[in-house]
Order: sequence, then structure tokens, then C-alpha cells
Amino acid sequence: MAQQTKKIHYVTSESVTEGHPDKICDQVSDAILDSLFSQDPYSRVAIETLTTTGSVHVAGEVTTKGFADIQSIVRKTLKGIGYTDPRYGIDCEDAGVWVSIHGQSPDIAMGVNENPDANKDQGAGDQGMMYGYATNETPELMPFPIITAHKLTRRLAEVRKKGIIKCLGPDGKSQVSVRYLDGKPDKITAIVIAQQHTEEVHEDHLRQDIIEHVIKPVCGSMMDSETKIHINATGRFVIGGPEGDTGVTGRKIIVDTYGGVGRHGGGAFSGKDPSKVDRSGAYMARYVAKNIVAAGLADKCEVQISYSIGVAKPTSLNVETFGTGKIPDEKILALVEKHFDLRPRAIIEHLKLRRPIYLKTAAYGHFGRDDPDFTWENTYKSDTLKKEAGI
Repeated sequence: MAQQTKKIHYVTSESVTEGHPDKICDQVSDAILDSLFSQDPYSRVAIETLTTTGSVHVAGEVTTKGFADIQSIVRKTLKGIGYTDPRYGIDCEDAGVWVSIHGQSPDIAMGVNENPDANKDQGAGDQGMMYGYATNETPELMPFPIITAHKLTRRLAEVRKKGIIKCLGPDGKSQVSVRYLDGKPDKITAIVIAQQHTEEVHEDHLRQDIIEHVIKPVCGSMMDSETKIHINATGRFVIGGPEGDTGVTGRKIIVDTYGGVGRHGGGAFSGKDPSKVDRSGAYMARYVAKNIVAAGLADKCEVQISYSIGVAKPTSLNVETFGTGKIPDEKILALVEKHFDLRPRAIIEHLKLRRPIYLKTAAYGHFGRDDPDFTWENTYKSDTLKKEAGI
């Protein structure tokens, strides 16, 4: 009998370090949210940040009983990232900080304020659709390419901050291409690293250091002699950070989620309080999908939720298991409807989202993280789902 040919496909995902200009903006926006939530957990916050050479611009809408010292928050955030030297495109001491923040529209607030006469009925802060995804191909129940890309950028930041590799700047990116055989990760076929550095370091030495101290520790077991490695492929990455590229909040939404695997509703997370279902709805969709996969109901699962502004109940809910479900998708959907309350206020309460936990979500992904504050990563519902499904 002829041997059956294995199905091959490729997936590529990228990540960026905390010093990437877009991630500077995400972290500033979420640092402001955390500051306000630490004083008033019912703050309404929608903050956008832009950074370019030597400057940070903060704008948005806020309704709160607290007060945020935006200047101090911006400078503290830049310092924490490592922007302490003007050579890197911005520095925490001398950066110009511009602020334009006003109150939230009363037309929006009218639909979002909780109804004291209704049980957990709080309208969604906007219309839109959110997706959550999970797969059993990694212990984190995340796609292997994005988890690996995040591990690389975390390691780039670690070797910079600990001085393991000298003369590195805060800006950096990773990209990982993975070959799949019959739906499972088989090997890494290409790794791309872009890492900012100062004039003092030679690119050949930098390349060897990054291979030895970053790539091999993270990817070694999934590499072979054919794996392509590209490090600073233009030959130089000295001008980086906001000097090399303007940054904006919410411009790394695929990095923040599943690395291009599964769909995305288009809404960004950072700078938004959880009354905005762009954030809380996406966290809940991940929570639902992860519990389905953790329960063994499917090998991979995508959950879509949609909302109308000012309306508590979702306008639609869908579960897709891509043919991997152990029971029909419609039965999984019925279990979700029974065991998960998807109204905004219920999501906020169940996932404990009115806490100052958001700055640390703003770099290296919002999902697949082992942190007790990331409540949407819990799998407390999986046993119930498994029992009721009879698996």
C-alpha cells in the first residue's frame, strides 16, 4: 500500500519588544488606565498615544474621580522600557509630552451606565465583533508561532537589560515561520530578528551573540540545518525607536492576539477600560475558547461574539472548531450559552477586570501568559464542560 502523503502548510507570526514605538504607545495608554483604576475602578478611559522623535502625544476621553499625572506616567514608562539615552530616539528626561484629554461623550455614557433595576445589564461601550482562539498545540493553548515569537522578543529585552549582550537599544522585532505536518508544528523554517544597537557594536558580533543567547535557547529544539536566520538583514539598525518609526496605540493588534492565526475583529485593547467590549469581549472570547479546548471538546476553537452599543446581550455568538470537535459545534455552542454570561457587566465581574492590571498586558501578548492577573487564561469551566459533554 502506498504511504499517505502528509499535509504541509506554513504559518508565520511576529512579535515586537517593549521598546518598539507602537508598544511604547500601548504601554503609556495602559499605564494611564492603571493609574486611574488604582484610584477609581469605575473610571471610563479611552486613551490614545502617539510618539515620534523626542516627543509623546496623549489624547482621548476620560471620566473619573481620580487624577493622572500624565507627564510623570509617560516619563516613568519610558524609563521602565529603557529609553534613558537620546541615542535611542527618545529619552525619559527630555522628551516633550503633549496632552489633550477631555470628558467622555454623554451620548455614549447614557448607553453604558449600569441600569440599577436590571440584573447585570450594562450596555456595551461600542458595537463590534470580537474573536477568541485556542489550540492544543502548545501548553499555553496558543498557536506555536506567536508564542515562540513572544519568547524571542522577551529574551531580547532580557539580554539587553541584564547586559548579557552589550550596546543594545530598546527597539526590536522577531518573526518566526513554522512548518506544520498534518496540522501540528513540525519545525521552524525561518527566524527573523531586528534589534536596535549603538554604533559601537559590529553586526557580525551582534549576529553571533543573538544566535547564541537568544535564538538557540528559545528555538533550538525546533531548528535544523535548513532553518534560515536573518538578523538585521539591512546590515544596520542604529536609528530606531520613535526616531526611526512613529508609534501609535493599537497598531499591533495581531501581535497582541494570535499572530494571524484565527480571525480578528479589528478592535485594539490598550488604553481602554473594560466597559469597551473591544477589550473585555475579546478577553472573554479567549476565556471561552480556552476552556473548550482545555475540556477536550476540540483540538482548536474560535469563538466570535458581537455587540451593539448600549445593549447588554450579544447580538450574535458563534463557535467554530474547524472539524476538530469531539461533539458537534452546535452542542458546544449550547454549552457556552448555558455556562458563560456574555453581558459586559457580567464579564467584568467574572474576570475581575476593574483592577490596575493592564500595563503588563501591553507588551508580549494579551493571551497565553502565566500570570494570576490574566484571569481570562483560567480554565475553571473546563471540568463542567467536559462532564456535560460526556467526554
